[in-house]
Amino acid sequence: MSAAGSAGRIGGLVERLLGRPLPLAIRTWDGSRAGPDGGPTLVVNSRRALRRLLWQPDEIGLGRAWVAGEVDVEGDLDEALTRLDQTIRELTERPRLTPAERAEIIRVAVVLGALGPPLKPPPEEAVLTGDRHSRGRDRAAISHHYDVGNDFYEVVLGPSMVYSCAYWTGDAATLEDAQRAKNELICQKLGLRPGMRLLDVGCGWGSLVMHAAREHGVEAVGITLSAPQAEHAKQRVADAGLTDVVEIRLQDWRDVSDGPYDAVASVGMAEHLGAATWPAYTERMYGLLPPGGRLLNHQIVRSDRPRTGGVARPRRTFIDAYVFPDGELLPAGEVVGRLEAAGFEVRDVHALREHYARTLRAWVANLEAGWHRAVDLAGQGRARVWRLYMSASAVAFDAGRIGVDQMLAVRPHPDGRSDMPMARPVGWSL
Repeated sequence: MSAAGSAGRIGGLVERLLGRPLPLAIRTWDGSRAGPDGGPTLVVNSRRALRRLLWQPDEIGLGRAWVAGEVDVEGDLDEALTRLDQTIRELTERPRLTPAERAEIIRVAVVLGALGPPLKPPPEEAVLTGDRHSRGRDRAAISHHYDVGNDFYEVVLGPSMVYSCAYWTGDAATLEDAQRAKNELICQKLGLRPGMRLLDVGCGWGSLVMHAAREHGVEAVGITLSAPQAEHAKQRVADAGLTDVVEIRLQDWRDVSDGPYDAVASVGMAEHLGAATWPAYTERMYGLLPPGGRLLNHQIVRSDRPRTGGVARPRRTFIDAYVFPDGELLPAGEVVGRLEAAGFEVRDVHALREHYARTLRAWVANLEAGWHRAVDLAGQGRARVWRLYMSASAVAFDAGRIGVDQMLAVRPHPDGRSDMPMARPVGWSL
């Protein structure tokens, strides 16, 4: 590695802190370059990126620089994120810097003109007030994530407007096919039949309730906390001629009181609950179902498998700050335990981790293909947030740090009957 220019100074410092060669190349604002040939390149467009990292030397600092356009990646973003993730983990794992290392960081920062007061975070960073998981704060958190604009989401999600893990079966050649297959899988697991009532908690833009009504003859209610989502979903229902059998409500799950429902689906919603809210949530879902009624809970879960080095999770992550404020991921076993504590019997757990990695990459491809329209709709910073978050999430699913599971539970009859099939139907296979 050449020591010339800003890139050489930054690269030399990082190598000293890591105790090994740079994991990827660096190119800086003065045109200098350092690091290995081949593979992706981290492009540092401004000294401001270094100042952010001086004040916030973790993924939040790097994420702020990314959203502001002060850093970028040339080459394969997935590969770059994999290498950067490991580097950040190594650096943040260290208990403290030595005096000599601190002095070297300050010296390099002075030479590169990166010293100065902390910079304001980009405006896309979430700032929430009030008690965590109160009704008002939950609405604000949902608004931050989902009220980006229906047209923006259509660029990313495609015509299906389904914002959860697709199901890539052998017949699912496209994202639309895979999302249709996921909706059908949920309906089959819930055992939907004509005349049943279905509640979809966190219904998004209404795709599941529309599929269930159209293909399985149920009466469906979908609830969401996002007003733009609700309006868009209502229009889609009307355009499909389903207003007699599908109702979309702007409603909190805590306010649903018109049970019983024969089945409840919760797809990509439980991540927003927070651990402390789970008992109230599962109690409400249990109370909305009759004996024999089924609950399909589809959610992202975190892995609690031990990792080499025992790297501690940062106090706040990029996802927390820019994507899902107040989101909390639980391990799969804990989710099962909380369902059982409410009285449910968990009958099936279906891991879809690899399916979500593929889904995210399909969304990234959509975003990149429609980049200029996405920027016009939501702004450069917001589009950059979504590109980074979806690519980084795909890498995390690949690595097994997070997963996504469908958990099928039933409210048993008082005598223990479940009304469930004794054998797992072929259609539920992996």
